[in-house]
Amino acid sequence: MGRTEELIREVDRWSAHNYHPLPVVIERGEGCWVWDVEGNKYLDMLSAYSAVNQGHRHPRIIAALVDQAERLTLTSRAFHNDQMGAFLHQLCELVGYHKALPMNTGAEAVETAIKAVRKWGYMVKGVAPEAGEIIVCENNFHGRTTTIVGFSSEEQYRHGFGPFTPGFKLIPYGDIDALRAAVTENTVGFLVEPLQGEGGVIVPPEGYMKEAQAICREANAKLMADEIQTGLGRTGRMLCCHWDGVTPDVVMLGKALGGGVYPVSACLADEDVMDVFAPGDHGSTFGGNPLAAAVGSAALDVLVDEKLPERAAELGDWFMGELSAIGSPHVEEIRGRGLMIGVVVKESSGTARPFCEALMERGILAKETHYQVVRFAPPLVITREILEEALAAIGEVFRAPAPQPA
Repeated sequence: MGRTEELIREVDRWSAHNYHPLPVVIERGEGCWVWDVEGNKYLDMLSAYSAVNQGHRHPRIIAALVDQAERLTLTSRAFHNDQMGAFLHQLCELVGYHKALPMNTGAEAVETAIKAVRKWGYMVKGVAPEAGEIIVCENNFHGRTTTIVGFSSEEQYRHGFGPFTPGFKLIPYGDIDALRAAVTENTVGFLVEPLQGEGGVIVPPEGYMKEAQAICREANAKLMADEIQTGLGRTGRMLCCHWDGVTPDVVMLGKALGGGVYPVSACLADEDVMDVFAPGDHGSTFGGNPLAAAVGSAALDVLVDEKLPERAAELGDWFMGELSAIGSPHVEEIRGRGLMIGVVVKESSGTARPFCEALMERGILAKETHYQVVRFAPPLVITREILEEALAAIGEVFRAPAPQPA
């Protein structure tokens, strides 16, 4: 038995089987490259679901991590630390908000936004107690907590986990008329991804977020944008909402906020929302810890100083064009923004998984989503030259007869 098989067997023995990873065991990473335990080199085209926008082990982020780890890592929010304030100041100024509430994971940021907007609805808007509604979209992915999976339209995410939290109304994604029809006097917010990543890299109609913002303003409800996967440069803008010239009332960030080395997330809004929180209303032992703040600050510095959103916009347009030029008989559609790209496999050619396995054999790590979509989302530090090399292997896979499942 090889080392890869041995390590995978150990995981299978001791871990819950809640993932179906590709059969590769990674032990080292640098920039947009990773190496497995057998010494094979791969191009990372997933970026840990956009958590590695700045590349693996970016030197500036690692230096910030090590420097802070040598001084102070955790105080809890029972005491102040010398890092959190400066980090939140930097984050708020970068994306245009008055205040931020730091957490750890993306799901926590979403839960924070839900609590904030509900309480705003009762305290400020004047919705009757327990009557507040948040509108959400079909095919959404906002995390894995019981509240969040309760308003998913994906049956597997829900099966066996009820009863669920009430107060959510599900509408089709990208359908502005459905949003307009769903709004009532009890609507406190509209929670939406400006581009659905896990749902299959689904891009809404142009102007969708701007129209949604107008509807929310007219209804005195909050536009809540989940930018955990799409934000911080991934789609070619600092926020994906900026494609429509929109600054949402509430935004959730995570993944790349931790620079690929530490879980950091945040919910951002102005005072009218954030000031509904009083001591004891909400919190996190680890949220805003000094290690997270130092890492988050360095992660933002890298995004700005290396102009990674601009790079994603330029390379993304070119790369989607090159993927289309392959002319694969297996591809139904190529869609995305920036370096968040989905290649939709025709059902007649099977599912996306065998294509991902074939790419892995050629040194490219991509992952299927929603059965039919191969997602290409490399670290934003990637170069055109590296992508040109990858296109040769991608072309081989997509021009050949459809691969069979392993």
